[in-house]
Amino acid sequence: MLDIRANARATTSDFDTPVAGRSWRQIVVPYAKPDTRRGIIQLLNTGLPFLATMGVMLYGLDRGIEAALLLAPVAAALLVRLFAIQHDCGHGSFFASRWANNLLGRVLGVFTLTPYAFWRRRHAVHHATSGNLDQRGVGDVTTVTLREYLSFPARRRLLYRLYRHPLVMFGVGPAYQFVIRHRVPTGHPLRHWQEWSSVLGTNGAIAALVVLAAVTVGLKPLLLGYLPVILLAASIGVWLFYVQHQFEDAYWESRPRWNFQAAALEGCSFYDLPRALHWITGHIGFHHIHHLSSKIPNYRLRECFEQNPEFQEAKRLTLWDSLKCPRLALWDEERRKLVPFRSLRQA
Repeated sequence: MLDIRANARATTSDFDTPVAGRSWRQIVVPYAKPDTRRGIIQLLNTGLPFLATMGVMLYGLDRGIEAALLLAPVAAALLVRLFAIQHDCGHGSFFASRWANNLLGRVLGVFTLTPYAFWRRRHAVHHATSGNLDQRGVGDVTTVTLREYLSFPARRRLLYRLYRHPLVMFGVGPAYQFVIRHRVPTGHPLRHWQEWSSVLGTNGAIAALVVLAAVTVGLKPLLLGYLPVILLAASIGVWLFYVQHQFEDAYWESRPRWNFQAAALEGCSFYDLPRALHWITGHIGFHHIHHLSSKIPNYRLRECFEQNPEFQEAKRLTLWDSLKCPRLALWDEERRKLVPFRSLRQA
């Protein structure tokens, strides 16, 4: 098991590194304060439109109005924003109260098909080990170095190429992860009872909602309506997670040179999206700030960015730039860049 606490201890000094007369800790602390009022407003302006959109869509499909599926992209966008709220709950940053974060996170996990406690633990590992070549494989996009790839047998190279193919990464992969993988608990049921209870509890709540919806609107409208929504939202979510870490000038380093602060500020992109898309995605595009301090709620990330020039020097990734990221697949340790498979010819 990865030693998350050891990593956390090792990064304490990074937060005290002076930056323009202030430490990183001094810069982020004023923003790492949940605002219950803003949290409730965000939950209402996202949750209520989502429920209304889903209600209208299912009502239309129940009456044979196939055009109701045109609402699926709207519902998917709102579901992505709900996942951003669930994500904040997992970091304990959406509300000031721990129990309120956990309660809301578990409820939202039923709609996003994501067992809250199970996901929260894996995501914590991701934050503690992001960009660390010696601690890959939990809560991240599998990335191998160019040297490692060249040492693989033919079968393993093929599997890695398939895994990295855009149709798998953003199509088959998200569908499998959210619809199937999240339904199956792993590990010993006694040693990992929290993860087991999270997965099984979420499955039970989903089953209850499915039965309720099947009785009221019918199973066919439910499946025809919700599956496109969750699949589209899952693909968008995986895309966001991918481009926030998988860009050409990313950061990967081995111990003892790995540095938490560098992994956040150099290994996470500033995904410079149009303002409307920032709203839909819960401002997760300010990902370098989020990784530096996950206690900053999503509704404070923009103001933290705009009020501190230090964060505006981050590696900026535009929407157009991000379209080039899926071709990148291997970390070149000599060039210190993420490179495409075609770089193998040069190697």
